[in-house]
Amino acid sequence: MINGGSRLSGAVKISGAKNAAVAILPAVLLSDAPCVIDNIPKISDVDAVLKILYEIGAEIRWLTPHKVYIDPIAISKPVVSHQIAKNMRATCYFMGALIGRFGKASVTLPGGCDFASRPIDQHLKGFEALGCTKSIEYGMVNVESTELTGADIYFDVVTVGATINVMLAACKAKGTTIMENAAKEPHVVDLANFLNSMGAEIMGAGTDVIKIKGVESLTGCEYAVIPDQIEAGTYMAAAVATGGDVEIENVIPKHLESIISKLKNVGAEVEEFDESVRITTEGQLHSTVLKTLPHPGFPTDMQPQLTVLLALADGLSTVTEGVWDNRFRYVDELARMGANISVDGKVAVVQGVPELTGAPVKAVDLRAGAAMIIAGLAAKGTTVIEDISHIERGYEGIVDKLRALGGDIKIVEFEDDDEMEAESRDIA
Repeated sequence: MINGGSRLSGAVKISGAKNAAVAILPAVLLSDAPCVIDNIPKISDVDAVLKILYEIGAEIRWLTPHKVYIDPIAISKPVVSHQIAKNMRATCYFMGALIGRFGKASVTLPGGCDFASRPIDQHLKGFEALGCTKSIEYGMVNVESTELTGADIYFDVVTVGATINVMLAACKAKGTTIMENAAKEPHVVDLANFLNSMGAEIMGAGTDVIKIKGVESLTGCEYAVIPDQIEAGTYMAAAVATGGDVEIENVIPKHLESIISKLKNVGAEVEEFDESVRITTEGQLHSTVLKTLPHPGFPTDMQPQLTVLLALADGLSTVTEGVWDNRFRYVDELARMGANISVDGKVAVVQGVPELTGAPVKAVDLRAGAAMIIAGLAAKGTTVIEDISHIERGYEGIVDKLRALGGDIKIVEFEDDDEMEAESRDIA
């Protein structure tokens, strides 16, 4: 529940990157010794990955609230449970890790946010190139190889998931694997750095050609996950929406370049420091043109948050989604708050309005939920957001962090939808 109208100010520390953590944790399977992973975000997606590791035999101990010890030596089952994996996309990374360790894997088809079809054809194309056979039975993907062998692989589309999965499997393949048209996102680079810390030989991560020389074994290491660029961008957008003054700490400003550029377009002022950025805003927001693209383009995971700003901007903006289908489902929720947005396929036309007003809304997916929070902070009156489990998948302590910045936000429980709407009306 959010009472809008408070100006955010102060400093907020960004947690470890969700998208890096959920790839690095399964990668521990490839090690012949324990690993210690630091700067782990305390979010439900990480909990799900660790639960899978525990279920298949890993020893797991929390050393600090954000540092975890994982010993994979006793793992013996190359199978991932459907009951855990069905709601999270990143469990598919266990496929590449298990193939690299056991030469086979049986993993349920991935879940995650329901805003697009989730094909894994490029993942399977990569595995087949490495010498695997595949089958899909009862919702489980079964992949097996008698001997993994390096290969040249060209991805038909830029795909983070397939780039990561094939990288995991290729680390222990015989010979050299070259992936072309590979994804360049920061979390792809972070995974490569982690694997290299264990003894892998990966070159070119961060470019569209990645070269992997297979090794006999990988050993344990201690490693810290990079800061979360999307969490940082979300707080930056919240600062802009509320006319605030916020310093975003524990970030890599280089990773935020495309986000900073667009925030400046809509009227924000951004100061960059070594490990932080300060964002301030005064006056009317400006309309702009936004298109999401693979890195280093504007990230699709920041599209809903920026659209909230454009809903409050002066003039007409267009938003083109260049990565996922059907990512504009949250527009109906913003419309309940007074936004004027029309959608045609992958393009949204946003006519700015003077203000948004509080309303009962839903978090239809992870980043849409973050957008609803930003909208609620900026809106007049009270906003109640349901289905916040989506938000908890990717944002550590978001309520506490926003309260520390001056936001009037809290978690409440309602027995049913009627009670929620009545409470919202009473407070508004």
